[in-house]
Amino acid sequence: MGNTFLSLALLIIFHFSMPTFSMELTTLLTDQSALLALRDHVIHDPQNVLTTNWSVSSPVCNWIGVRCGSKHRRVTALDLTGLGLVGTLPPHLGNLSFLSLLYLTNNSFHGRLPVQLSNLQRLKYLSLSNNSFSGEIPSWLGSLTELQRLYLFRNNFNGVLPFSLGYLKKLEMLSLYGNQISGSIPPSIFNISSLQKIDLSENMISGSIPSSIFNISSLQKIDLSENMLSGSIPSVSRGLLSLYGMYFYTNNLTGHIPKDMFDHLPNLKELALSFNLLSGRIPASLFKCKELQILTLSNNQLEGSLPTEIGNLSMLQIFYFEVNHFGGELPEQIVNLTLLELFEGAYNNFTGTIPSQIGNLKNLESFNLGVNNIAGPIPPALFNISTLSKISLAGNQLSGHLPPNMGLWLPNLEELYLGGNHFVGPFPMSILNASQLTHLDVASNYFSGTIPENLDNLRNLKKLNLQTNNFTSPEMGFLSSLTNCRGLEVLSFGHNPLVSGSLLGSVGNLSSSLQKFHAPGCNIWGSVPTEIGNLSRLINIQLDNNKLTGLIPASIGGLEELQSLSLSYNKFEGSIPFELCHLNNLAFLFLTSNKLSGPIPSCLGNLISLRNLFLDSNMFSSSMPSTLTGLNYLIILNLSSNSLTGPLPTDIGKWKVLTDMDLSNNQFSGDIPTGVADLTDLTQLSLANNALTGSIPESFGDMLSLELLDLSTNNLSGVIPKSLEKLRYLKSFNVSLNRLYGEIPKGGSFGNFSIESFQGNEALCGAPQLHLPRCKTKPLKNSKAKAKLIIYVALPIASTILVMALIIVILQSRMSKDKITTGEDLLPLGMWRRISYHELHQATDGFSERNLLDEDMVAHLSDFGIAKLLCEEDSMMQTLTVATIGYMAPEYGREGIVSPKGDVYSFGILMMEIISRKRPTNEMFVGERDLKSWVKESISCSLNQVVDTNLLSTIGREHAAANNCALSILQTGLECSIELPNERPDMKEIVPKLKKIRAKFLKDTERIRRRGNH
Repeated sequence: MGNTFLSLALLIIFHFSMPTFSMELTTLLTDQSALLALRDHVIHDPQNVLTTNWSVSSPVCNWIGVRCGSKHRRVTALDLTGLGLVGTLPPHLGNLSFLSLLYLTNNSFHGRLPVQLSNLQRLKYLSLSNNSFSGEIPSWLGSLTELQRLYLFRNNFNGVLPFSLGYLKKLEMLSLYGNQISGSIPPSIFNISSLQKIDLSENMISGSIPSSIFNISSLQKIDLSENMLSGSIPSVSRGLLSLYGMYFYTNNLTGHIPKDMFDHLPNLKELALSFNLLSGRIPASLFKCKELQILTLSNNQLEGSLPTEIGNLSMLQIFYFEVNHFGGELPEQIVNLTLLELFEGAYNNFTGTIPSQIGNLKNLESFNLGVNNIAGPIPPALFNISTLSKISLAGNQLSGHLPPNMGLWLPNLEELYLGGNHFVGPFPMSILNASQLTHLDVASNYFSGTIPENLDNLRNLKKLNLQTNNFTSPEMGFLSSLTNCRGLEVLSFGHNPLVSGSLLGSVGNLSSSLQKFHAPGCNIWGSVPTEIGNLSRLINIQLDNNKLTGLIPASIGGLEELQSLSLSYNKFEGSIPFELCHLNNLAFLFLTSNKLSGPIPSCLGNLISLRNLFLDSNMFSSSMPSTLTGLNYLIILNLSSNSLTGPLPTDIGKWKVLTDMDLSNNQFSGDIPTGVADLTDLTQLSLANNALTGSIPESFGDMLSLELLDLSTNNLSGVIPKSLEKLRYLKSFNVSLNRLYGEIPKGGSFGNFSIESFQGNEALCGAPQLHLPRCKTKPLKNSKAKAKLIIYVALPIASTILVMALIIVILQSRMSKDKITTGEDLLPLGMWRRISYHELHQATDGFSERNLLDEDMVAHLSDFGIAKLLCEEDSMMQTLTVATIGYMAPEYGREGIVSPKGDVYSFGILMMEIISRKRPTNEMFVGERDLKSWVKESISCSLNQVVDTNLLSTIGREHAAANNCALSILQTGLECSIELPNERPDMKEIVPKLKKIRAKFLKDTERIRRRGNH
């Protein structure tokens, strides 16, 4: 009976346990299938982990990277970090329904994230960082509501941040840096109250920083750096006791740092705001953050002085504040920052001296105050800080002697920059004890004494710059000691006039790493040794302004990396070595002012990297090699002052990026190639003092960037092209000593050139201001030619007449009370009437052309009127004469039609100009705004804005009368300058109106005088 009962019990137990076991087995097989699908989507497994270990022959829970739960025996964690796997994620991973951790960091997975991952509702930790996933960050991530940590950094995700991220209410850490995310930050993210760390740096996020960013009391770190954020930094209105790091550097943030921001951040340790557009002063509240260790404010527009409270930041280790507008003296309190390691304040406006107790900063590694206005000597205590690896004080006003023992206690010093100051005396030999020194720059001072000949103590030296001092070095012995500095890359000792001697062959024993050899202006004589060709890494050679002689060494042609060769202002002879044509990387070749001769090698055209070519002031002969036009990247070409002959290359226009070309003082002949006009980037062109013939190409007017054009002393003929008026930037123009003829252009820059620009061309005409004769025109065909002659009233003369008229009226009105001026005593009316058409006709009727010109052919009447003087009818005619800009009537500019009504328009503009003392070409008149519209607009609200104060400065009691007179003249001017010609009055109507204005003015002033007498 007992056995039967036991058997029955076992059967019941077995019966009820079978479904559970079967279900567990089934779901584990599902997990296995998902993982095998992942294995099959991996196309490269460098460590063969999945290939060999993930096998159906072993339990899933024993596979590498897989962890199962003890209760349900389901896969709960998958961690394949750092296996170097390449492939994509299969949708089957979404079947790992018990998964709480998925780490695939540091692999090379790519493609989009499968939407099936949204089934992983138990997922708490997701890290897919350091892969190559792409596409937008999926919005379904917001459905993984158990997620606590989300790491997607260092991928290729793009698009905008999904709003659904705000649904992750348990999220503590969000790291998406190093992607291509754009758009703005959804404010919903900052509604996650559990969020502790957020990193969105190194993306392309734009817009402003949400004001809700500081609403999360649990926030510890926020990094929005290296994006495109704009606007201001939001204020902090609540205490964020956990926040220790805030990084907003490298954005476009503007405005002031919020004044009380740091009152609420007592535990802030790291603040990075560099590379923005922040302005104003450092808020005083910042210096309450006594836990601050890192503070970076560099590359902004911050101003003011460093407050003395900076000494409160006793924990500060790193302080970057360079490239701002800080000024004033450095506060002494900085010496209290005893933990400071990096002090970077270059490129500001600091003055005063370096604090004498700077030696207190015993942990200082870098001290950089370069490019400020700091003066005085360097405190000796600075050189006692043994931890220093960098001292940069270049570009200040420092002076005095350096301490003789400065190098004794600098065992870690690697970089010393003292250039651009006013130091004097010998450079301390003790610096040779700083054996770790790699960069030594003391250029542009007043150091004297001998350059040490035991520089080989500085075995790690990479850069040595001694130029522009007063150092001496007999026979340049220091060069030999530098041969032991095998890492030397830059050697510069130029512009030390007391250094002298010749370059010995031992120069070829300098470091094979040497890239720059600069020795200009050092009185070096003799020849350049061929051994210089041993310095195979040389990029730049500067030996100009010396006394070098002999031939240019052919061995230089073996320096395959050479980019710049400067041998100008020496006495080199012979020809350019053919071997230089092997320098395929050469961009700058300067051989100015030597005694080089022979033809220019045609093979120079093979130097396709050449940018600047200076061969001027030598004795080169023959023609310009046509191969030079193959130098497509040439920017400056100077072949002047040689003996080059023949025509200019016809394909000269191939130098598309050329900005400066000087071929003057040679013997070039033939026509100027029209292709020159294709050099549209050209700013300076000189072809002076050659034997060029033909005409100036009309197409020169297309070189719109031209600032200098010198074609003087040639045999050019023809007219000066009117197209040159388009050259608005032309400042210097010279065509003297040619055979040019015809009218000199008047427009553009031509009004600024003097007679020297045109002299020696006897047939040029049409520039009265240069005392050149007026150009003769063809006689009119009909018998009434004299009546139809177009007279141009000189604008300066007309202006003077009108000004005198008004001034005489005003001054005579202030004469003695006993003398009442009569109308016959006044001149103005005669002046006004002299420039009416009727008076001009009377004045010129019966006159010959000589009555309009003096014996020097200088015009008495020119350039104002553009219509017939007086005709039987109000007819119109066309002319090729250009009227004065700003005075011409609209119909003349549109159609080239002139008439008496056009002159009325010009006369109206002239009246407004005289009263306002504003030319119509004044720079204030731009766009739609002109003199006429300005006068019309201003007189309705404030006449004082228009009338020239100089005209009324002598007026006393008669001020109101003068104002009324000026207003009437301005209104008459506006009436004359009406847009439509038919609506303008003619001069016969204007003269009576001016009479009335004068009469009223005299009447008003007389009344005021009489009232004053009583």
